[in-house]
Amino acid sequence: MLLIVFDVDGTLVDSQHMIVAAQREAFAAVGLPAPTRERSLSVVGLSLPQAFTALVGADGPVVALSEAYKQSFGRLRAQAEIREALFPGAAALLARLNREPHVQLGIATGKSRRGVDHLVALHGWEGWFATVQTADDAPSKPHPAMLEQAMAETGAEPAQTVMIGDTTYDMMMARGAHVTALGVAWGYHTSDALRNAGAHAVMDSMSALEEALLERVAAA
Repeated sequence: MLLIVFDVDGTLVDSQHMIVAAQREAFAAVGLPAPTRERSLSVVGLSLPQAFTALVGADGPVVALSEAYKQSFGRLRAQAEIREALFPGAAALLARLNREPHVQLGIATGKSRRGVDHLVALHGWEGWFATVQTADDAPSKPHPAMLEQAMAETGAEPAQTVMIGDTTYDMMMARGAHVTALGVAWGYHTSDALRNAGAHAVMDSMSALEEALLERVAAA
């Protein structure tokens, strides 16, 4: 049995416009200038308190920013002009893996459980994921707890587990949990950064990722 764990933002879902817009509104709400787009996206993958600590420091208005961000994100999600679109091929890849009898799917994300539940319902993924680890359930990436909990819930061993993500935090978390770390090049951190953070490989397309995963399924 193979456990394949996906990050969400930047890996399955192109949520950059939502994230940047919500951050801008959050910073405006506390009277601070917003970070650049590049800086905003550099903290994607971290849980909110850790992300805002990275942006304003531990002595900054981290709690106020986190609360303002959550309110803005929820409001923006309801607006038709800003959507959390799936990356091309993501839906087909998940559906293909979900049909494999020797595969268990998982999620490990800095999103809240409420945010993940929204995506699961939106895309009809109910029952697809054997384990879902969120910012509400474990320490922030790159701490390995999310993956350790995912393996404990599913009975998978590190040698049977693959983590797929677009950030250095995902790769460091995977390495810390002693599982295979696969980076994707279409997200928010560069391929070089992913490799430097410990990625065993970086996939440059969804089709390349599917091929690599199906090879592991066949060998499992």
